Parts: sequence; C-alpha cells; structure tokens
Amino acid sequence: MSPSRYAAALVGGAGAVPVQLPPTGRYVAVDDYLDRLDGLLVPGAPSHVDAALYGAPPLGAEFLLDPARDATVMPLIRAAIARGMPVLAICRGLQEMNVAFGGSLHAALHEVPGRMDHRTDGQSPAERNRLSHPVEMQGLLRAVVGRPRMLVNSSHLQGVDRVAEGLAIEALAPDGTVEALRPSSATGFQLAVQWHPEWRFDQDAPSTALFRAFGAACTGIAP
Repeated sequence: MSPSRYAAALVGGAGAVPVQLPPTGRYVAVDDYLDRLDGLLVPGAPSHVDAALYGAPPLGAEFLLDPARDATVMPLIRAAIARGMPVLAICRGLQEMNVAFGGSLHAALHEVPGRMDHRTDGQSPAERNRLSHPVEMQGLLRAVVGRPRMLVNSSHLQGVDRVAEGLAIEALAPDGTVEALRPSSATGFQLAVQWHPEWRFDQDAPSTALFRAFGAACTGIAP
C-alpha cells in the first residue's frame, strides 16, 4: 500500500502521469476533478470503510477509519463509472466500489465460517505481498490477463459480503471470497481487484497486463 509503488505502477506499467487527489470529504469537487483526468485509480489503504455506510454495527476501536476518504472516494467512483471513465480500484478501492453502489462488507473476513484468513503477518514488503492463493477469473478480467486463473497476494481484513446490485463478480478465491468486481453495464475498462497488482506490475504477466490495459483505456489506444 505504498504510494510510491502505485506511482511506479502507473508510470512504468500504465504509461500514465499520476495526479494525487486530496481527501476533502464532503467538499470534494467531483466534476472538477474528473474533468481533468483520463482515468481513476482507487488505491488500497490501511484504513477500513466505515460500517455505517453499509448499515452494519460500528466497528471496534481497533479498526482504523478514514471518513474523509470515504466521503471523497465514493462519489468519485460513482461519477467516474457513470461517465464511462476508465477505473482501476485496488483492495480498499474494491470494497469502496461495492459499498458505493449499495453492497456490504464482512468487517473481519477470518471470523466468517468457511473463510480463510486473508490477512498477512509479513513485516517486509516482499513478505506482505508474496503470492498466497489462486483466484478463478471470468469476464473482462480473464480477457485482460489472458488466463482463467492466477496466483495473487492477500493482505486484507475486510471483504465483500453482499455484492451491490449492478456489479458483477469477476474473480473468486477458493473459499468463495470475492476477489474482483466490475460494473455490469460497463463497456470499457472499469475493474476492481482485492489484491495488490501494483507490487508485481513489473514481475508477472497478469499484473503487467492489468496496468497496461488501464493505461490503454485512459489514452484510448489499444495495448
């Protein structure tokens, strides 16, 4: 979840020039921001989506929240998707996309019966982002990466519970956890993944393909 790693993936993988938007909360100038952008990348973060936004009981004090980000990102996601703008949402970004359109989350995925622990106890970036489980893919994601399955890293506590109406599942983990989503009506590159491809954009073909496709969608030039 390093900002420098996202920047490297955008420049080196997507051929894009990153512009960081401030989390201005309810003051977010959605149209002013999006009018100046060719695409929207929604990165991961150590904070968690506020449970109040999907009608669940409050999260405990041990959960780091970021209400300014919640109030900034969700309107941007909805507006970008409505415009048909290219969108790539990662980790928390996937969860935000789901909640933005009315879905819900499991606050602690490892406490759900039948689900594996998707957290990582690694201390170094290499340990935290090691490949840990496969995902089965379909739809746009499968077409972009050119294969039906791939190994991904895993470092998230929350996960999708109820998928929002209007979103389609693009990938699942072996335990049934949603690993990728896409707006059902999207005609271009609008995709959310639960793992962190930015850490491997220059190391494996699927991650390279994801960022290359996002960059191509932003420029309107086929990869």
